[in-house]
Amino acid sequence: MSTHRLRFALNGNPTDVEVPAHRRLIDLLRDDLGLTGTKEGCSVGVCGACTVLVNGDMMSACLLPALFVEGASLTTIEGLAQPDGPLTPLQDAFIRHGGFQCGICTPGQLIAATSLLEQVPRPTEPEVKSWMMGNLCRCTGYYGIVDSIMAAAQANEQPSSEAR
Repeated sequence: MSTHRLRFALNGNPTDVEVPAHRRLIDLLRDDLGLTGTKEGCSVGVCGACTVLVNGDMMSACLLPALFVEGASLTTIEGLAQPDGPLTPLQDAFIRHGGFQCGICTPGQLIAATSLLEQVPRPTEPEVKSWMMGNLCRCTGYYGIVDSIMAAAQANEQPSSEAR
């Protein structure tokens, strides 16, 4: 079996690992690197639990061969906030507004919502619902998740220079 050396940025840190050619990204993250925040739910890329950001784009780690992150910038749930720093406004909103339930889908929900807020800083509720459609949750009716994202968007707003 062939192995390959991968060099990429993982949550802002240079990473250099050797992996078998068939290794999935989720197995590299969880089993080899000990980053167990990314969850495997369905194993076929439809539930969103394993969502990570690769060069800013949402990807299903359960489907992505690890070799595809060579030279990339990869962000997992562990990379959203600094290890000993405060939570991001989005993470805080998930706690305060009931977006966090059992924890299986939460990492993927937070990664997807982070991507949304980076691309659409002030989304409408329909935009949030459309964007988050690929992230399934068995614990909620999604209201807390949507409320959390909307609250985080409001918390991230900068006062306008015109509103004096």
